[in-house]
Amino acid sequence: MSNAIYAEAETRMKKCIEALQASMQKIRTGRAHSSLLDSVKVSYYGSEMPLNQVANVTVADSRTLLVTPWEKGTVSAVEKAILTSDLGLNPATVGSAIRVPLPPLSEERRKELIRHVKVEGENSKVAVRNVRRDSNAQLKEALKAKTLSEDQERQGQDKIQKLTDKYIEEIDKILAHKETELLEV
Repeated sequence: MSNAIYAEAETRMKKCIEALQASMQKIRTGRAHSSLLDSVKVSYYGSEMPLNQVANVTVADSRTLLVTPWEKGTVSAVEKAILTSDLGLNPATVGSAIRVPLPPLSEERRKELIRHVKVEGENSKVAVRNVRRDSNAQLKEALKAKTLSEDQERQGQDKIQKLTDKYIEEIDKILAHKETELLEV
């Protein structure tokens, strides 16, 4: 019984880490990477489509993305979508391709992004702690239902606390890495 609760807690905590990593990828660090434009939606034949489904996004150099729409008729729609996104990018059309230069980050913007990273990290820590709380509640219910002994419940809580500490440490590593990435000029 306690092993099932432990396995479920570990799965949920891993999902918290994956969600944090996904949100960290969306935060621009000044270096170009193709996943930067994943959140951009393009109006394509009357419906909103993710950019990566209507165009190929590649990294031209460390500060430039190259977006090549699959249909020439969608170049202006793709350019407009990138321009109106909240990423603060100014695309430039070159024939049937779109070059997206990434401006260097100002010191003020870097500090703002670091604050945002810390908020995301704290939200992830809260999510991991919520998983711990839920798992401990399940252990207490099992104890009340007499499917676990008191010793098994205490051991289960210790295992879940160690798991929580491990994932909180993982979150701290991710945050520290992203912070050093943002501070690089």
